[in-house]
Amino acid sequence: MAGTLTISTLSDGTNSTSSTNCIQGSAKAWVNFNGTGTVAIRASYNVSSITDNGTGDYTVNFTNAMSDANYCVIRSTSSNSGTADFFPPADLGTITTTSVRFVTGYITNFTADGAAYDLNNIHVAIFR
Repeated sequence: MAGTLTISTLSDGTNSTSSTNCIQGSAKAWVNFNGTGTVAIRASYNVSSITDNGTGDYTVNFTNAMSDANYCVIRSTSSNSGTADFFPPADLGTITTTSVRFVTGYITNFTADGAAYDLNNIHVAIFR
């Protein structure tokens, strides 16, 4: 059965919020994945796959397309190496309604220029 439920407030009996907060404030897609070796999604929402385009170069593909390409991309990265290396914010590349492409980088001791690098902990969230 298809239908529409229209409400202005959601409540669990203790907490409540405007339905607008759920529609506009929730991530439209997110993914936690391993970017080393064979790229593997650990957990995700509205992400169909990750494309490994080369060293540190990834495309996150959406299950359901965004309404336009004017969305916000939040990324974080880390490594399990146990070193004091710094992982700068990923370089954001191509944004389309069906995917976002970006490059992750690596700097040692804050002195070297960043270079593309595969990282084992990559997290991306999309807000629209």
